[in-house]
Amino acid sequence: MRFFLILFLLFSLPSLAQEEDDLLNELDSEIEVDQKVTSAFKGLKIVNLESTKLAAKKDLYFVISHRFGSVSGGAKEFFGFDQSTIRFSLIYGLTDWLTVGGARSSFQKTYDVNLKYRFIQQKKEGFPLTIVGFSAASVNTQLSREDIPGLEYINRLTYLSEILISSKISKSLSLELAPIFIHENYVANDLQSNSQYALGGGGRMKLSKRLSFNIDYVYHFNRAQTEAFRNPLSIGFDIETGGHVFQVHFTNAQPMYDAGFITNATGDWTEGDFFFGFNLLRVF
Repeated sequence: MRFFLILFLLFSLPSLAQEEDDLLNELDSEIEVDQKVTSAFKGLKIVNLESTKLAAKKDLYFVISHRFGSVSGGAKEFFGFDQSTIRFSLIYGLTDWLTVGGARSSFQKTYDVNLKYRFIQQKKEGFPLTIVGFSAASVNTQLSREDIPGLEYINRLTYLSEILISSKISKSLSLELAPIFIHENYVANDLQSNSQYALGGGGRMKLSKRLSFNIDYVYHFNRAQTEAFRNPLSIGFDIETGGHVFQVHFTNAQPMYDAGFITNATGDWTEGDFFFGFNLLRVF
C-alpha cells in the first residue's frame, strides 16, 4: 500500500517548471509543421504494442507498468491483485525522430534496451502514413546454469525488430499495422524456431477530450504447435491528466517488454484468463 501511495504522490505533484506544456495540447491538437499530422496516439504504446509516437526532443519519459495476476484466480487470489509483475522504463528523445530507452522487468528478471526511429511522417495533404522503426534487445537474467547446463551469456539474449505503420484516419480514429521479427537465442522447446515472425495491429478511438479506447493484437506465424502460449490480445483506455498519461487495460499477456508479451502470452480470453494492468507515463 505504501508503494502505491508513493506512486500516487509522485505522479500527482504539479510540475514546477513553467515551460512544461500541457501534454493534452501536444497529444490532442493536430499540430501542422509543414502540414505534418501528429497525435495519432497518446502513449508510446497502444496497449502492449509499440505505437508510432516518439518522445519529443529532450523529453524524458518515466514509465511504470504493472500487470496483476490472472483474474481467473477469483476471490482466493483477490482477482489477481495478490500476484503481479512490474516494469520500470526510461525513454529519452535524442532528436524529434530518434528515441532511446531502457527498462527492467520483474518477469524473468529481464533488462532491455531499445531504439525507435521515424522514417516518414503522415502529412495532411500528402503521404497518408507514418512509418517508424523499432529495435530492441533483451537479456533474461533468470536463466540458470543449474537448470540449463552449458548456458552462456549469449543464450540469454533476445532481439526484436518492428516496422510500425500508422495512419490517423480522422481526429478520433488512428490505426496501426506492425510486421515483427523476433530471434530468441535460447528456446526451451526444441520444436520452436529461434527466429519467429508475427504481425501486430491496433487502433485508438478518441472518446472525449481526455479519454480514448485502445486495442491491439499480435498474430504469431510460426509458433510451435506444442507451445501453450497464445496470441496476445489487449484492450484498454488512455486517460490524460495534464502532466502524464494513465493507461488502464486488460490483456492475456503478463510480460510487458516487447518480445516477452508476443512470445509468452499464457492467458485465454475465452476462459476468463486475463490480466488487469496499468501504465503511468510521466514526462520531464
